[in-house]
Amino acid sequence: MTIKAELDNIREVAQQLLTLLGDEKIVAFYGEMGSGKTTLIKAMCECLECVDAVNSPTFAIINEYFTKNGTTVYHFDFYRLKNIREALDIGVEEYLYSGHFCFLEWPEQIEDLLPENHVKVRIEKGEDVDTRTLTVVRHEM
Repeated sequence: MTIKAELDNIREVAQQLLTLLGDEKIVAFYGEMGSGKTTLIKAMCECLECVDAVNSPTFAIINEYFTKNGTTVYHFDFYRLKNIREALDIGVEEYLYSGHFCFLEWPEQIEDLLPENHVKVRIEKGEDVDTRTLTVVRHEM
């Protein structure tokens, strides 16, 4: 499925994406630097009513957010990982199989560890600086 997004309607796009996920909790976000991965994740966390400040976990690798109803959202940024071993050392598999939302930036670094059932979201910049095209693909086994 393809979704056109603009910064003015990012919250509506985030809600639409959450609806498309259904029961899936693992979402891998692909896109070049500055494509809007963190911005979209921030909007999704707002829709999920996260009570914590949402920001990029570039240096921490993982941020943990809590929602008003007590559920947990994990936000990963694997950009700085040197190898898959580093992901294993932080216990990424425990997070991925926790049953909680896991939003992953730069998932290329850990693709071999992704569960069979997950959703890939590719974000591509449009000609207009505030426009993006999202391609959403569900991976199921």
